[in-house]
Amino acid sequence: MNKLHSYQDMRGVYADTLLELAAKDDKLVVLEADLMSASGTKQFSQIYPERFINVGVAEANMVAVASGLSSQGFIPFANTFGCFATRRAYDQFFLCANYAKQNVKLVGTDPGVTAKFNGGTHMPFCDITLTRVIPKLVVVEPSDTVSVYNLTKLLHAHQGSAYMRLHRKGAVNIYPEDQKFALGKGIVILEGADVTLIATGMVMVSEALIAAKELAKEGIQATVIDMHTIKPLDKDLVLTYAKKTHAIVTCENGQVAGGLGGAVAECLSENYPTHLKRVGVLDEFGEVGPQDYLQKRFLLTAEEIVKQAKYVITKK
Repeated sequence: MNKLHSYQDMRGVYADTLLELAAKDDKLVVLEADLMSASGTKQFSQIYPERFINVGVAEANMVAVASGLSSQGFIPFANTFGCFATRRAYDQFFLCANYAKQNVKLVGTDPGVTAKFNGGTHMPFCDITLTRVIPKLVVVEPSDTVSVYNLTKLLHAHQGSAYMRLHRKGAVNIYPEDQKFALGKGIVILEGADVTLIATGMVMVSEALIAAKELAKEGIQATVIDMHTIKPLDKDLVLTYAKKTHAIVTCENGQVAGGLGGAVAECLSENYPTHLKRVGVLDEFGEVGPQDYLQKRFLLTAEEIVKQAKYVITKK
């Protein structure tokens, strides 16, 4: 088994990638809001104690400190649950990091229904929506172990602030270890001429691939695109497949309003109006439950993707 494919959860890949980068770059620092075990960075704190800051349960302060460190030439990776990274620290991230043109990498864990038993208060359905409207910010969501590794390295090399949505528990393997990634460039995983499924994140890219297999049983060929960078959106790729299939379904583990679905809808309406359906959370709060229940509850399933794919095909 390849190294990246051997990980049991996504946070392990992320934490080890930070260690790999830190060994080569003494400007990389890590900040936590008392969630080292959740983020997987406890080992980093032991190996590089002088480059690790636990601010305690004070997320807004963490982002402000990270911004200050950036102003002095450091590259801070600040980590906490996605609900706190965006809602609680939004003003500091907007102004101290982005408005001030700093180089802060904010990582929000447990996106969408992966928050599970932490419930509605901790279930960030709106983090992509919130971060997408911050000018010049890069917003990414890995879909498997290989993409976690590559996107973390790309964010480290990127000059400017970024937000990464990170699934911490569980892992899937979609890509070969030599897969190439670039910020702002989606990846076509599967080619099909009838409908395009544009997905992001571990939950929904996996569901889109399952949906494509189910559609194939009925003679419907689906393209599956991993839109790992939600901002900047790969508009050229969206338009290429809109013109090819004339039917698109977006798939995301979060609010469709302002999320990936919103971004794709904006692109199509301004450039090439296309039949579109958006699979994601529809103007609702989260709730407590196991992930399989929550995915069915909020229609974040391959079954729903198949249903919407068939619908947009009938509209062509």
